[in-house]
Amino acid sequence: MDKQVALITGASTGIGKAIALTLAKAGYYVVINYIGPVEAADEVVELIKADGGDGFHIMCDISDYDAVEAMMKEIIKETGGIDVLVNNAGITKDQLMLRMSERDFSLVIDINLKGTFNCVKHVTRSMFKQRSGCIVNISSVIGLVGNIGQVNYAASKAGVIGMTKSLAREYAARNIRVNAVAPGFIATEMTNSLADDVKKAIVDKIPLNRLGTPEDVANVVAFLASDNAKYMTGQVLAIDGGMTM
Repeated sequence: MDKQVALITGASTGIGKAIALTLAKAGYYVVINYIGPVEAADEVVELIKADGGDGFHIMCDISDYDAVEAMMKEIIKETGGIDVLVNNAGITKDQLMLRMSERDFSLVIDINLKGTFNCVKHVTRSMFKQRSGCIVNISSVIGLVGNIGQVNYAASKAGVIGMTKSLAREYAARNIRVNAVAPGFIATEMTNSLADDVKKAIVDKIPLNRLGTPEDVANVVAFLASDNAKYMTGQVLAIDGGMTM
């Protein structure tokens, strides 16, 4: 493989899709992990190839430890190795703590936090063998400041930050950098479905006075994956329009 290989989890829609397209434009061979409808993943691959890039998609539930191991082996067999891993896949199951079910707590932890662990665990052998690599974990400003009705999500994203810092210390000697980004309110399908008054209330709390775009996040991920950030590890970059400053 002449190009560096980037695997992005949850890359068929939203922020993950923007990251996949941005990294493809930057010259990476892109592997799109997805769990939803295959048509969405097909569209991302088609967009990448139409723009002169290359890659493929692979379906896998990242909360399944053994399935992630099989996915990594298949990708490495196909490409020879993985240079960049972006742990983007995540879900929300919002509810006030008093009403939150154990199932909804566990589902969010299993995908957002354990899924990140599973992917890092099974990409490690490839990156250690190469003695190089870059891991970018997608956290959230909610993991930094918390939010009403998101105890499960906040716990998972705060856990991702702790994992990022610990991994950065463990992997530095192997020339593997581990960083995180913490997006604020980003214009995706989820925020588009909010009522206008709710959106206005959110925007009013943001110093830059607008929602972020998936591309705002993707551009920072591309920077962290590049040699321009080769002396950065263990960092958490908030992409939130100034909301948490």
